[in-house]
Amino acid sequence: MSDTMPLCPRCAHETIEHITGSPVPGVWEVLQCGRCLYMWRTSEPARRTRRDAYPEEFMLTPEDIGTAPEVPAVPPLRMPGAGAATR
Repeated sequence: MSDTMPLCPRCAHETIEHITGSPVPGVWEVLQCGRCLYMWRTSEPARRTRRDAYPEEFMLTPEDIGTAPEVPAVPPLRMPGAGAATR
């Protein structure tokens, strides 16, 4: 893969983490932005992997991220038989 780390396609952040690579070395990598958490595989089309080709309507600014509503927490798992009809 490339020796230079790319910008995040979605928010243009420079901190990109290498998450994993393909089973066959050098075919693709999975990367994740440290700011907006966008993830992409390097083998995807340019509209998913390059800032200059990413759809403008989905781009984010630091202000967008800072004012985004909080993501709701995942509720606790239900206990078996609680709230569900059993047969």
